[in-house]
Amino acid sequence: MGCSAESAQPASKASPSTVSQPPAPAKVEVIASLTGCKPKIRIEADQLREGVCRTSRGDWTVTTFPQEKYKETWLDAAAVYGGTYLVGPRWAIGAQPALLKKLRTDVGGELRKLSGTSGQSSAP
Repeated sequence: MGCSAESAQPASKASPSTVSQPPAPAKVEVIASLTGCKPKIRIEADQLREGVCRTSRGDWTVTTFPQEKYKETWLDAAAVYGGTYLVGPRWAIGAQPALLKKLRTDVGGELRKLSGTSGQSSAP
């Protein structure tokens, strides 16, 4: 019994060290620079920052969030308008789908198509 109590304690101490923390989200400027853009910041708020990029490749927005929940709330609100976004940890890029595919090679993330108001519910 003494052995099991001793082995349980080191295991609980080892667990936090083996679980890696997710990387901190990049700033608007960092994500934009990866796409070859110096953004013009148009929104600075507690729940998000947004910059606009205009280059020969096209126009897009880069939005970052202090917490993942704010990104999901923002995407839920944007779903009313539909469209496709390139989404990463605590950030989203809005642009035309063809451009998003190109930007994805620069910054990663996943393409997320939002439903829009077609009268159809996206709820399961």
